[in-house]
Amino acid sequence: MLTLDTHVDIRWPDPPDPLAEGPMRVDFPKMQRGELNAVIFIAYVGQGKRDESAHAAAAERAEAMLRHIRDRADGEAHRFCTTPDELEACHAAGALGVLSAVENGYAMGRDLGAPARWRALGACYLTLTHDGHNDLADSARPQKRLGDAPAEHGGLSPLGRQAIAALNEAGLMVDVSHVAKTGMLQAAELSHSPIVATHTACRALHDHPRGIDDEQLDALKAVGGLAQITAVPAFLRPTPEGGRNPGSVEDMADHVDHAVRRIGIEHVGVSSDFDGGGGVDGWQNAAETPGLTAALAKRGYGERELGLLWSGNFLRLWRQALAVAD
Repeated sequence: MLTLDTHVDIRWPDPPDPLAEGPMRVDFPKMQRGELNAVIFIAYVGQGKRDESAHAAAAERAEAMLRHIRDRADGEAHRFCTTPDELEACHAAGALGVLSAVENGYAMGRDLGAPARWRALGACYLTLTHDGHNDLADSARPQKRLGDAPAEHGGLSPLGRQAIAALNEAGLMVDVSHVAKTGMLQAAELSHSPIVATHTACRALHDHPRGIDDEQLDALKAVGGLAQITAVPAFLRPTPEGGRNPGSVEDMADHVDHAVRRIGIEHVGVSSDFDGGGGVDGWQNAAETPGLTAALAKRGYGERELGLLWSGNFLRLWRQALAVAD
């Protein structure tokens, strides 16, 4: 089984050496120990001012991070993979897979050529927003510190609609994890390849703004898309006032169960959001990856289903995105 964690943040601008056991939840020794075969490391850019100089700085940061992620793989024991076929060959050779993606379309600014550049650097998806509206879309979590109204564009902006087309043309998947419901539903209709929520949860079980509701789950199924349940405790269950959130792999399994019952195993996956807020009892770092697999197996998910949840569904969407670009 190919275990692929599709959303892991890195520290920037001073990332630690992934070859050594360190303070991050994901590094190569932990991946090896926990049989986590591959990881998509994220070039994350936080939301800021929307002017020319700020957009330029965001673009520079994102592309520097993409180059760093690419360069952290040695080509032998740790291979940088830019296609599903490369990842599967990497896994067959017993090497660890290193992949990349961009989080927050803020890094695009108003440059519709950015997706093609990011794809050339190896990225496989773009998360359209983060916390706070940007020029592409409304965020699920507007930020008062940025002066955000509850909604700005009514979902996607005209530029955001053009960005969807640019992502399709470049072969990057459209990640709607942080996008407001209006924009998520619009992206589902507009994108020529299926959309994905790489790190989310089910609002039917816990009504958190970063989750997706049953109508959104249905929309993902209708377009062949994917909802990936992530290991962020606050998304999975309420946090006791003044206490520690007791999120666990069992909570993740509850959300997986709900999504599977609603839209089918072919449209559900898992991810961690490690080093970006993720980490639950039973899966606190890459070395504990078997804990989540065991929790899902206890629910009756067999080898086929586990393979789909861990990587099969994501690879299908990735292949479709590349086919659309071709």
